[in-house]
Amino acid sequence: MPLPTYETDLFESSRGRLEAIAYRLLGSAGDAEDAVQDTFLRWHAADRERIETPEAWLTKVLTNICLNQLTSARVRRETYVGQWLPEPVLAGDRMLGPADTAEQRESVSFAMLTLMERLSPNERVVYVLREAFGYGHREVAEILDLTESNCQQIYRRAKQHLTTDRARTEVDAAAARKVVEGFLAAALSGDTEPLIRLLTDDAVSVADGGAKVQARRTPVVGALGIARYLRGLFRPNAAKRAHAGGSVAVHAAVVNGTAALLLAAGGRVLGVICLAETPDGVEALHIQVNPDKLERITRQWTAEGPHHPVAEIW
Repeated sequence: MPLPTYETDLFESSRGRLEAIAYRLLGSAGDAEDAVQDTFLRWHAADRERIETPEAWLTKVLTNICLNQLTSARVRRETYVGQWLPEPVLAGDRMLGPADTAEQRESVSFAMLTLMERLSPNERVVYVLREAFGYGHREVAEILDLTESNCQQIYRRAKQHLTTDRARTEVDAAAARKVVEGFLAAALSGDTEPLIRLLTDDAVSVADGGAKVQARRTPVVGALGIARYLRGLFRPNAAKRAHAGGSVAVHAAVVNGTAALLLAAGGRVLGVICLAETPDGVEALHIQVNPDKLERITRQWTAEGPHHPVAEIW
């Protein structure tokens, strides 16, 4: 039986918030959409007259679905080929959710989504609901069927795991283009020194090819190592051109709140390089080239075109 219009509208008014919660919990826009759709099916099947607070009910159902996925995801990560990174999302995508505070913006950065992989499922839920969506400890405790004091302890543990001493540099489209232009000029210079100057001494580069695309399977650590790695990455050759189907255009973008190099050819995104920039320099590069994780960003990027590349390579 179809839902009454007002009950469908009630759910749809919550969809964006639910997607943003699920994306932060799962690190995958596709999985987040599936979790929200499962929540809708349960909303459809429920005795809705007995639901006093729909928003709380929907959040609890979604959270339980995500908890089950997080538990199974830990098993899948153990067999994942190479490094696992989140699915990148362009600025403006509702999957990113609220961005009014520094905590909300940080909670969806590639750096934080990657760090949150260290957390237990409960720790991740508590941190996301509390830090990014402003839920009180009592509300989170009710969602997870925990005591309020237990919820507070879990939150403190999560914060300790995610503590970082460096402040992030916030960017908009104009700032991102300036960062990308400088970074690309250094990468294409053929010399390691310009890149070393842009990186922190302990910078880390991580790439995710998902066994679908060739990508380094271990992190590169240190400014010198990353500079050499990038010099080889951006050096043109016939194999790279053949894989891309021609030359590749490099665009500047804001992805998950950070400046990013977006590599595209033939109307599709081939790779995204997110630059975790701090006042001391770029401390991390997150390179996503797994085609399964680039479908959503390709659709949005194509829909927003035409685009003006910073440079063409290969």
